[in-house]
Amino acid sequence: MSFLELQEISKTYGHGAAEVVALNGVSLSVDRGSLVVVMGPSGSGKSTLLTIAGSLEDPTTGEVFVGGQSLSGMSRNAKARLRRRTIGYVFQDFNLLAGLTAVENVALPLELDGTSARRAAKHASAVLEGLGLADRASHFPDQLSGGERQRVAIARAIVGERQLMLADEPSGALDSANGELVMRMILTACKGGLAAVVVTHDAQLASWADRVVVLRDGLIAQETVSQPSAAAIPELSAVR
Repeated sequence: MSFLELQEISKTYGHGAAEVVALNGVSLSVDRGSLVVVMGPSGSGKSTLLTIAGSLEDPTTGEVFVGGQSLSGMSRNAKARLRRRTIGYVFQDFNLLAGLTAVENVALPLELDGTSARRAAKHASAVLEGLGLADRASHFPDQLSGGERQRVAIARAIVGERQLMLADEPSGALDSANGELVMRMILTACKGGLAAVVVTHDAQLASWADRVVVLRDGLIAQETVSQPSAAAIPELSAVR
């Protein structure tokens, strides 16, 4: 079984005349070391797919498996542990805590899972260094550029033993150079064994994926397998 497995996932909001079908029987599998990009128009179900894959909300019908474990049989606490230990989520707005420095933001998931503050900071610093942010580690989010904040968000998503990354428009607010850098980082993490699902509107960045899935009206309308160029992968050995 793939590391992430979505089996016939449907999600409906509201009832009667107000009912909205966000996903309608979507099946998707993502292997370790694989980057899958999800594209589609607004309202096609892309963000809903990510939140369900990351156990942030439950499907109306269907099954989700992460690392071979069914999410439907998990308690709320078990899902929270899974997110802290296994799943890294990159939100559109970065979702960094303003009162914490870059290194503290990255270290936070490890500390919440019981790692000592000193050890968590050491791991966080190593990841930030690998992403070219060693000199920005002690800065607060409002002291960082958009590209730097996004790199911090990605560092937080891959720190520790994370095995699955879910990223919602990780390059949406960035210029082309920073957007490309972000995708290179994600691709490099995948080469280290991470499974990743990335929602993006950028067709050029999507061309780097192993597989591109196009959603339309809650259904998979198209699926394309590609081979990203090895030349696009930078030397970022400290990412994992």
